Amino acid sequence: MDLQKIKEIAEEKGKLIKDLIEETGIKKGTLFNYMKGKTAITLEAFLKISDVLKVPPLELLALVQNIKLDRATTQMIQDIKPNSNIEKSNPDKVNVMMIPLVNQYAYAGYLSGFENDGYVGELPKMPYLADRQYKGNYLFFEVKGDSMDNGSYESYLERDLILCREVRQDFWSSKLHINKWDFVVVHKEEGILLKRIVKHDVEKGILTLHSLNEYYEDTEVHLKDVAKIFNVVDVRRHRNRR
Repeated sequence: MDLQKIKEIAEEKGKLIKDLIEETGIKKGTLFNYMKGKTAITLEAFLKISDVLKVPPLELLALVQNIKLDRATTQMIQDIKPNSNIEKSNPDKVNVMMIPLVNQYAYAGYLSGFENDGYVGELPKMPYLADRQYKGNYLFFEVKGDSMDNGSYESYLERDLILCREVRQDFWSSKLHINKWDFVVVHKEEGILLKRIVKHDVEKGILTLHSLNEYYEDTEVHLKDVAKIFNVVDVRRHRNRR
């Protein structure tokens, strides 16, 4: 999500950041943390900004997520007032999901608390504009480190936000779709690992994890040591990064 886009939209409308601070009531440090991606923006704050900028919330969400909407959805959001309840929008046209975010600083906490529904429920949530109704358990993870950065278009960069869908544990006994997805593997000892799975030995229950960065060697993990597995289904990156 490119929240720096909010600054560009504000400038187009003749407003400065200080105007946003004054008119939304959002503290200066909090707003800057939102725009720099250090803190997940709350739905309440997002709607306040939408109201001040006079941009319908779904349209603003599309802009900051760098999503191009189809004609039908564009027409629909033009009819939504800034303070409308976005959860009541037509689900056949667009779907807004509020997805828990595990940022870099929450990695350790997630590892110890992922089984606790209360812990996951208390994580900050990021609005995500989906092109269809998604089913399953979703999380955003903030990328940490450079193990999946080889300078190519396939790279995941530090602080990218990756949208992930949980792979149910009863599916682990069958061969994972390793040629279709990259994965986040939550290892009980090693923590949260963003990797490419290059081999899944179903009989032995062993995954071979590969890093795009050539300085990191492939490693093998046993599924008995894995707590959760997620498919990476989308990436959000600031526009000023490659």
